[in-house]
Amino acid sequence: MGKKSSQGQAVESADTAKAKNPLADADGAQAARKQRSPAAHQGIQVNFCKNPICANFGSPVGDKLSRSQNPYRIAASGKGLPVGYCYSCNESFPLKSNKGIHEELERMLAFLVEATVQSCCPVDGCSNHAMPVSSGKAFYSAFGVTSTGSQRYLCKGTVDGKPCGKTFSVASKSTSRQRLTHKNKSIFKLIVNKVPVRRIAEIEEIALQTVYDKIDFIHRQCLAFASERESKLPDMPIRRLYISVDRQDYVINWSRRDDRRNTVVSAVASADNTSQYIFAMHLNFDPRLDPEAIEEDAKQIADINLPTPHRKYARLWMASDYLASMAASKKSKASGSLEGDIAATYSSSEKREDVEISDEPTKDEKLPDRGMQTHSEYTLYGHFLYLRHLLASVEKLRFFLDQDSGMRAACLAAFQEGIKSRRVDAFYVRINKMMTVDQKRRLINESNKAIAKVMKENLGLNKREAVLMLLKQRIEEAKLIGKWKDRWVFHPLATMNEPEKALCHLTDLGDLEPDHAAWLYNRASLHGVDSYFNRVRRRQSLLERGISSQSNTGRVWSGYAPYSPNQVQKLLDILRVVQNYVLKGGKDKKTPAMRLGLAKGPVKYEDILYFTGP
Repeated sequence: MGKKSSQGQAVESADTAKAKNPLADADGAQAARKQRSPAAHQGIQVNFCKNPICANFGSPVGDKLSRSQNPYRIAASGKGLPVGYCYSCNESFPLKSNKGIHEELERMLAFLVEATVQSCCPVDGCSNHAMPVSSGKAFYSAFGVTSTGSQRYLCKGTVDGKPCGKTFSVASKSTSRQRLTHKNKSIFKLIVNKVPVRRIAEIEEIALQTVYDKIDFIHRQCLAFASERESKLPDMPIRRLYISVDRQDYVINWSRRDDRRNTVVSAVASADNTSQYIFAMHLNFDPRLDPEAIEEDAKQIADINLPTPHRKYARLWMASDYLASMAASKKSKASGSLEGDIAATYSSSEKREDVEISDEPTKDEKLPDRGMQTHSEYTLYGHFLYLRHLLASVEKLRFFLDQDSGMRAACLAAFQEGIKSRRVDAFYVRINKMMTVDQKRRLINESNKAIAKVMKENLGLNKREAVLMLLKQRIEEAKLIGKWKDRWVFHPLATMNEPEKALCHLTDLGDLEPDHAAWLYNRASLHGVDSYFNRVRRRQSLLERGISSQSNTGRVWSGYAPYSPNQVQKLLDILRVVQNYVLKGGKDKKTPAMRLGLAKGPVKYEDILYFTGP
């Protein structure tokens, strides 16, 4: 039975489709050869000018239009890398596979979709297959219980005109068929308090495999609990959200002595700066896929010979592409000044054939042995489209992004309608994170003196008003940095967390009053997501930074690090639920979910462990 996607069209779940035919859609390669630009897919079309002040912003590239009808031409920035060139503003943008982006979005939406699916008759052709057991006695009869106490049902539906009669059970407890249930809570708490897996096994006096089994169980419960709560978000009226977005890398240990290369995966997270709620944290890794089968199918259909956005497997890292990218990798170095680092980031992105790509594997890195790594820009597009679905009822959205061209493109593509209607704004935020404590204190002292001087010269102003006055001056004096001449404003207030901060209004349409503009610049910050990233490192032993050693010639290995990216995603999901619903903080002693309106009080670990549905 098909399920409803976020665009409201019936689609099969990714797992169901792949179970039927994991290498389906081979005919798509032939069709792709005939297309100049990727077609829209399931309502997704991201191939348009990303310049918000351009008349073509949001207008998709046409496939068969003449130059007089098409606002773009398609050119090539490198082998297999077509780009769209905008006639209106002379900007160019790389083309992406809308199908690949939809695949990422469906992967992310899967757990929310499952929250709305109730148990029903498992027989595909049954008239009750889509009818939940809560529909009543007209459709199902109670048929006793199992040995573990789960309710059994008898289906009253029909299959091809004949009575179905299928019996099936619905678990009444989350811990059905589970042993050592009394250890669940303590293991749960140890997992999110930086206790290594082997030490958990030692403390609880259980086998190592039992710990991993418990992690799987806790992960399932966290997803079930979060999906039931967060499936309500698209309909929740929320006035304003200030969301910071950034990425964090995780190193996976090598598992063979003859190949001591690390796998490096990246997770993009979005945090509400006010409530500290973490809306999502998505890893650029799909654990469901078989790399050998995918590589073989790609070889059979000559997928690798197609331009990248026209490929069947456009979102996935193929081995040959990974090797080619590794050879071309040139990571930029810090310059020592914030302005210099901003300029260096622009310069680095300008030199890339695809400006939106930030994956730069080195010779000491490799693809995962199981599952497949996705291109980070496709994960970014999926992430922002996921946020668009989740935050559909929010009145005003302000995004504060790390300086990342792929992140900028994904945000502007997903929210282009909101940007046009002035519901959505986006800012780059860049912070100097390389400063010592003494340097931070010196800058704070200097900024306080400058603010005090303004207050003295303008009697009656408080500190906040003085900061806004300085900001208005600096907005007028904004520095043009990079090829695209983006206007960067350096914030006058220094803090220990953000001692030196520069801001760029990416969606500045020139329609804001000076006071409003200064107020928005003042709110721009990455503190929400940065704070959570620090918590991830502090509370997850498997995700702490590894240490490179001279004997490993710069390669990173950690005795606590995981050996599978799939384990990383499980731990990130678990901690996100604990952060949002369990941990209290701040002056109000509330959880982020309480501040956002998704919970009335702190949630106990037991509430998550034994959650069975609404």
